[in-house]
Amino acid sequence: MKITVDQEKCCGAGQCVLIAPEVFDQRDEDGVVVLLDAAPPAALHVEVRESAEVCPTTAIQVVEEA
Repeated sequence: MKITVDQEKCCGAGQCVLIAPEVFDQRDEDGVVVLLDAAPPAALHVEVRESAEVCPTTAIQVVEEA
């Protein structure tokens, strides 16, 4: 799994941080997403997928590696 985030799209809702705090964080000044781990371990894949699904601006992109 490979994750990218588009900080320009992010509205700072913070759902990703609540669901997968090991992978996502927010900048203090504006709440924009910060990617902590672009290739998280398999144990976090379900949470990462959920984070991408609930993102209101589709700022999180997940690519499943074969």
